[in-house]
Amino acid sequence: MRPCRISGLRLSNFRARFQSTFPVAMQKTTKSSSKRTAGTRRAAQTVTATSAKRARPSRPGRVGPVNEWMELRRSSIHGLGGFARKAIPKGTRVIEYIGEKITNAEADRRYDDEAMRKHHTFLFILNERTCVDAAFDGNESRFLNHSCEPNCEAVISRGHIWIEALKTIPAGTELVYDYQYEDDADYTEEDLRFYACHCGSPKCRGTIVKTRKKLRP
Repeated sequence: MRPCRISGLRLSNFRARFQSTFPVAMQKTTKSSSKRTAGTRRAAQTVTATSAKRARPSRPGRVGPVNEWMELRRSSIHGLGGFARKAIPKGTRVIEYIGEKITNAEADRRYDDEAMRKHHTFLFILNERTCVDAAFDGNESRFLNHSCEPNCEAVISRGHIWIEALKTIPAGTELVYDYQYEDDADYTEEDLRFYACHCGSPKCRGTIVKTRKKLRP
């Protein structure tokens, strides 16, 4: 199973589908779908309240090296992007996606796409209870752009989200992965365009929502 970036809109609906889709046994390397009891919910909220006091806004991105494999540069897709410093072998864990771990309720509180003129969040679903918000305590992984023809993917392993190379990536290539925003049967074309994709790939579907529809330019 793969994690997915997610918008603030209809996050509660996503949780409902998440709970009904994945079995409880998936705990270690996949999305967890155990139901929250009142006690678990209170505990999670307590942890979030405590961590919220320590969490700091993530530092602005700067052009330059990040680690052995990756550097930040200006991207033709959007703003800053991650680029391969050298050839990256298939299966390499390029960088961990980190940020403040918050409850889904807190994510709902922080972000409401219906109130946004332009969509912009760094939320990542970790499991049924928890999101990672890279806007706080985040690193340069949050600058990796979406593409409908990715060369990387996001993988959950033991409670961590890793950006991993799908194939051998030549030096100088932009590192991109499919955000796979959750589709919704109620989405209109206008909704899909709100989450517009500008990756420029021949396979571009026109939206970062994981849908079979392909929007016209």
